[in-house]
Amino acid sequence: MDSTSIKSGNDVVDIVNTESCDEVVGSEKRLNELGYKSEFRRDMSLFGVLGISFCAIGILTGMSSAFQTGLFSGGPLGLFWGWNICSVFMLFIALSLAEICSAYPTMGGLYFWVCKMKPEVPVLGFCTGWIYSIAMVFTGTSGNLSTALYIASLAEVGQGRTLTRVEIAAIAWGVNIMSGVINTFGTKAIGSISTFNLWWTLGGTFVLVITLLVKAPQKNTAEFVFTDFENFTGWSSRGFVVLLGFLQAVYTLEGCETAAQVAEEAKRAEFLAPLAVVGSIVGSWLIGIAYMLALLFSVQSISSVQATSFAIPIAQLYYDAVGRRLTLMCLTVITLAQFMAAVTAFTASSRLFYALARDNAFPMKSSFMALNRFQAPYVGVWLSVFIGCVISCAYIGSVIAFNAILSSAAIAVMLSYLQPIIIRVFWPQMSLPLRGPFNLGKWSWPINVASFLFTIFICVLFILPTATPVTSLNMNYAIVAIGGVLIVVGLVWLAWGRFHFVGPVPTVEDHEPAAHSRKVE
Repeated sequence: MDSTSIKSGNDVVDIVNTESCDEVVGSEKRLNELGYKSEFRRDMSLFGVLGISFCAIGILTGMSSAFQTGLFSGGPLGLFWGWNICSVFMLFIALSLAEICSAYPTMGGLYFWVCKMKPEVPVLGFCTGWIYSIAMVFTGTSGNLSTALYIASLAEVGQGRTLTRVEIAAIAWGVNIMSGVINTFGTKAIGSISTFNLWWTLGGTFVLVITLLVKAPQKNTAEFVFTDFENFTGWSSRGFVVLLGFLQAVYTLEGCETAAQVAEEAKRAEFLAPLAVVGSIVGSWLIGIAYMLALLFSVQSISSVQATSFAIPIAQLYYDAVGRRLTLMCLTVITLAQFMAAVTAFTASSRLFYALARDNAFPMKSSFMALNRFQAPYVGVWLSVFIGCVISCAYIGSVIAFNAILSSAAIAVMLSYLQPIIIRVFWPQMSLPLRGPFNLGKWSWPINVASFLFTIFICVLFILPTATPVTSLNMNYAIVAIGGVLIVVGLVWLAWGRFHFVGPVPTVEDHEPAAHSRKVE
C-alpha cells in the first residue's frame, strides 16, 4: 500500500469520526435545551436501541408464555385475527409515542413527556413516572419468573422431574440477581445484549418455525388455522371470548417505548429512539405472524395443551409436535430470549428511577443518581432486583396472588401510555408546538385519537373476568392489584410528592427554557 492510499484511508476514518461526533454533539445540544447535562456516554447505535425495544417486547417469549391465553379464548381464529388487529392499533400507539419521543429524547420517557406537555399539572407527570416505574419492575420480575418456569419445563421434559414452587422461586431469585449483575456493567453491556437478542430473535424464530413445520407429524388445515373457534372460558358470547384473546397480543406487544429509556445513551437520539419505538412494533408484528402460523399449523391437540402438567403450557405443544429432544432445543432458544428480555426491563426501571430522582420525584436523589465506573445507575438496578426477589417470594405462598401482582404490570403500562396520548388528543397544538425530526404531520391527531380509544378499551378488557362462573380461583384479581398500585402512588404524592416535585429540574447551569417550553406554559 502506498502513502497516498494510507492518507486516503485516514481521511475516510476522520470523516466517519467527524460524522459520529456531530451526531453526538447534536443530541447533547438537544438534551441541554431540555435542561439536562449529559451524564452518560452515547455508545448505543440504532441496532442497540432497536434491540432494547425488541428485548422488552420479547416476541418469542411473550407469545410463547401467553399463547395459551388466546388458544383457550377464541382458539386459532381469535389468535390470528386478534394478533393482526391489535398489531395495527399498537402500531398507532407506537407512532403516537415516537412523535413525542423525537421532540423530547430523554430517559424520563413517558414521565418526562407528560411533564413537558402539561407542566401546570405536576401530579400527572409524577403519577405517570411512578406507575410506569412500578410496571417496569413488575415486568422484569415477571420475565425472570418466566425464565425460571422455562427452566422448570426443561427439567420436566429432559429429566421427568417436577420442580417445587420453592425451587422455581429460588431459580427466579438467581435470574433476578444475574439481571442485576448484567445491568451493573452499564451501557455497553446492555447495548451488546440487546443487539445480540435482536439477531437471536430473528435466527431463533427461523429455527423454531422450520422445526415445527418440518417435524410436526400432522399439519392442520388453513381452515382450522384461520377459522377454528375454541372456548374454554365458560362464556357463551363468541365475540367476548375472541376479545379476551386480544389480551395475549397486547401483552406480547407492550414494551416499544423502552427505547426512550436509553435515549441519553444513543447517538442522534431524536431520530434513532423514535425509529426504534416504531420499528420494534413493525418487526415484532411480522415475526409474530410467522411464529404464530407455525404454532397453529403444528398444534396437535388443544385439549392436551389445556390439560398439561408442564410449568409452561407451550412446552406441551412442542412436545406433542416435535418430540422430546427437539422440544429441549426449542425451549432453550426461548429461555435465553426470555432472560435477555427480562434484563432490559430492569434497564428501563433503573433509568427511570434516575430520571425521577433527578427531578426530585423520587427520594434519596444523590443515591439514585450515582453512576458507577460502568456508567450504570446501580442503586436503581439493585432496588429493582430487591423488589423482584421479594415479589418472587409471593409465588411460593400463592400463585394467584403472584399472578395478580404481575398482571397489574400490563395494565400499568397501558395507563402510562394513556397519559401522554390523552394530552396529545385534547391539547394537540399546545402540547407539542415544536416537533422533532420524526413527526406524523396531518395524521398526528387521527392516530392519537385511535390510540386513545384503543388504550381505554384494553384497560377495561384487562380487568374483566376471563372465566365464568367466577370463583375465588379463577377471578381476575388484576383490578385489585392495579387498584393497590394507584392507591400507593396517590398516597406517595399526598404524603411526599406534592412537597418536593414541581416538574423537571434543569441540571444545566444558566439554563433558559426553550421556546417551545415557554409556549406550552
